[in-house]
Amino acid sequence: MSDADPVEVPDFRSMPLSDAVRWLAENGEPADPRTDIDTASLKLRFPHLAAVEAADIRIDGPGGRIVPARLYRDPTAAASGRALVWVHGGAFIGGHLDMPESNWVALELAARGVPVLALDYVKCLGETHFPEPSDDVLAGWAHALSHRDELFGLPVPAVVLGGASAGGNLAAGAVARLRDAGGPVPAGLVLVYPVLHPNGPDASAEVDTASSHGQLALNFAGSVEALQDPHAFAALGPVAGFPPTLVVVCEFDELRPSGEAFARRLRSTGIPAAVHVEAGADHGHINEPADPTARRTIDAVAQWMAR
Repeated sequence: MSDADPVEVPDFRSMPLSDAVRWLAENGEPADPRTDIDTASLKLRFPHLAAVEAADIRIDGPGGRIVPARLYRDPTAAASGRALVWVHGGAFIGGHLDMPESNWVALELAARGVPVLALDYVKCLGETHFPEPSDDVLAGWAHALSHRDELFGLPVPAVVLGGASAGGNLAAGAVARLRDAGGPVPAGLVLVYPVLHPNGPDASAEVDTASSHGQLALNFAGSVEALQDPHAFAALGPVAGFPPTLVVVCEFDELRPSGEAFARRLRSTGIPAAVHVEAGADHGHINEPADPTARRTIDAVAQWMAR
C-alpha cells in the first residue's frame, strides 16, 4: 500500500475492544463519512446558527499536553446569563471537537445565548487511562474560570459544566474531584446519557469485564481496582456538594439506568436534580443533527440552564 492509498476503516462495533484500541492508536480516528455535518453545512441547514462565531483555543494541560478547545459565541443572541463548558463523548477512545455532539451542540446553545467552551481530551488508547482524560477536563475547567471575563463575560457562579456519554462521566468526575479538593464546583451540571457506574446498564459497581460495557469501563479505568474509584465513576462516591444537575436519559438507551440512579441519589441528598427522558431517542442521538429528538434535548438543556 502506498502512502496515498486510503487506510481501510474497520467496523469498530464488530471488533474486540483491544483490536479497536490498537487500530485507533496506530491510525487515528477516521473521518466521519457524513458530508453534511461540517459547520458550513450546519449553518445552511439551520439558518439560526449563522451568526455564531467559533474560535479554536489551545489550553495548557498536565504533563505538557495541549487540551484542544473551541469557544462559541453569538453576538446577536439575547444573553442567557449562563455559560457552559462542554465535554463530548466517544467511549473514552474516540470523539473530537468537530463531531456534532460537540460542534453542533455548541453552535445550537450559543445561538440560544449560552456561550460554550467545548473541550477535547486525551483518549484511552494504549497506556493512557484514568485520570489523564479527567485531568484534561480539569485543566479546561480551570482555564474557563480564570479567563471567564474574556471568554464569557460572566462571573464564576454563572458557569456550568456538562458532557455527553463518556463526557458526562468526565464532567461528573471533575465535580467530585473539585469538591474533594476543596475548590469551587460548577454552578450546575448537565449530563446527557451519561455513564456514571462501571456497570452502566445495571447502575452497579459489579462489573463483568468480559461484557462490552465492562471492557470499555476497564479500558478507561486502567485496572480492576480503579473501577471502584469514585473520581472515575462519580456514582460510586458521595454526592453531597454536587451542584443542581440536569440528567438527560433516552427511552431506548442501555445506559439509562445509570443516569436515573444518579439523579435519585442527588435528590435523596437534597440536591435539585431534574431528569429529562427523551422519548423515542437512543444513545448518541445528539450526535445526529437530523434526529428530531436531538433538537428537543438541546431545547431542554437551554431551558434548564435559563432557570
